[in-house]
Amino acid sequence: MTGKAGEVAVDIDVRPLRGVALEVALDDVARLRIEVFRAYPYLYDGDAEYERRYLQAYKDSPDAILIGAYHNGHLVGAATGTPMEDHADDFAAALAGQSLDGQETGSQAPDLTHIFYCAESVLLPQYRGRGIGHAFFDARENHARALGCDVSVFCSVLRPADHPLRPQGYSPLDGFWRGRGYAPLAGAIAHFAWKDTDQPDETDHDLQLWMRRLG
Repeated sequence: MTGKAGEVAVDIDVRPLRGVALEVALDDVARLRIEVFRAYPYLYDGDAEYERRYLQAYKDSPDAILIGAYHNGHLVGAATGTPMEDHADDFAAALAGQSLDGQETGSQAPDLTHIFYCAESVLLPQYRGRGIGHAFFDARENHARALGCDVSVFCSVLRPADHPLRPQGYSPLDGFWRGRGYAPLAGAIAHFAWKDTDQPDETDHDLQLWMRRLG
């Protein structure tokens, strides 16, 4: 069964997780993130304890959102988002001098109070193409609007075309993201470190910020 924007396969339950439901789901979300992000282009050699600490923020922050996708009671996908203010330090360099509202910012970062950060989406491969990715973005963008945000951003991992672990026939999600109204923000490159599956230690990675205005 396939899905499109605004339409999720009938056997999939997509819902926000809050309170006790969120607490109960954290370990499952951590395992899902480790499994999905191990694949290209992330190649993330994940750690369960780190994941648990990272996800705790979605329990503690009243404005963060965690959405789960369930099939027959099993978590098969999840998406997260927070106000960009929660990540001001992480993205300060990438956003310095960027104009998100048509106003000149000079060397300063733009006002983050109206920006929402769609942090991650993870979904098991066999459940892709059922409308779940669109549902994840719909839920986060609606949450952002309710918070008074009018700009939504996320970031994608940049890898060289000749990366040795790039699967044959790999196709990035650029078309899906552009179909959602997002476009790369020129010059906005963030830097994060993690351990790749083929590396002995953490290394720095470049991530491209994408943006859309929320109508």
